[in-house]
Amino acid sequence: MNMKKKDFYDLMTSVPKAELHLHEEAVISKGTINKLYRENIGGNMSKEEQADLFAYNDLAGFLDSFIAIQKFFTDINNLYYVTDDLERYLTDNNISYCETFFSPTSHLKKGWDFNKMSTILADGAEKILRDTGRTVRYIVDVSRSFGVENAQHNLDLVIAAKNPYILGIGLGGNEEAAPARDFQSVFENAIQAGLHVVAHAGETVESWSMKDSINLLHVERIGHGISAAYDEPFMKELAESGLPLEISPTSNTFIGKYVTDIKDHPIKKLFDAGVHVTLNTDDPTFFKVSLVDEYWNIYKNLNFSLEDIKQIILNGFKASFMNEEDIQRHCNEVESSWTAWFRAHPQVKL
Repeated sequence: MNMKKKDFYDLMTSVPKAELHLHEEAVISKGTINKLYRENIGGNMSKEEQADLFAYNDLAGFLDSFIAIQKFFTDINNLYYVTDDLERYLTDNNISYCETFFSPTSHLKKGWDFNKMSTILADGAEKILRDTGRTVRYIVDVSRSFGVENAQHNLDLVIAAKNPYILGIGLGGNEEAAPARDFQSVFENAIQAGLHVVAHAGETVESWSMKDSINLLHVERIGHGISAAYDEPFMKELAESGLPLEISPTSNTFIGKYVTDIKDHPIKKLFDAGVHVTLNTDDPTFFKVSLVDEYWNIYKNLNFSLEDIKQIILNGFKASFMNEEDIQRHCNEVESSWTAWFRAHPQVKL
């Protein structure tokens, strides 16, 4: 590492990026949490209550907190608050293209209408495009946490909605509690309906979870996937196949299953092995990290060169579900903005 933090952040905010593993509800600002609490629970949230909300130290505790915050949403129009927070997050990090997860199950249990929710998501994406020129698309989390029947129900709602802003489905939640293989029929139905499919795997479970996700669910990307680094033959297979991983180092370090210190994170090992790695935050508010922060974290701690960093930025666009023409346009914008930044900062050397 030889670039100063200030220069690095300036470079990263000048270069457009993609983020592919981001839970929309997890960009919620603490200001929005307080607003929801006032409007829907009553009174002001105390500092102790807010601290307790973020006082988790494992995946189960984090998921409990995630669901608890969803309960603060008592009016379907509250979802507009989150799309406003998403717009700020994308702008602050210069993310020009984003595929973000939306988790409807807790809201559906309140009786909310899926079509109305998907309309709000579409409205948010259209507003973000108008305001900032940034593109947002959604992947609906069918969620392990509520079982196979619920996952199929969520898929049925997606298929019926025919919302062009929803690209497909993802399998989130605790992979130890509900293995991917249980959801094979749901994913077969999604593929038959022409939807894209992704899954969280290899986050807290050995590489067999990733293999099941690939071989049984036929996923096009894997969220996290870091257990592949501990299975050399499988890591080689991933490199040869080109199947992308959506890696979130701060999240992985927090979960602590395979790594507890960012300096030991295997993203560099995977990258050097030729695996198509992308960089993401997962849940920025919950893990107190932005995408620009995450790029700094791997540059500072894991011996990525600046050229490596640029390649990971390009990987993000190439792993997206955009058409080839749009992917190439975004990649050209990365190259031109990268060159322009160094031309404007001749004192900074690659």
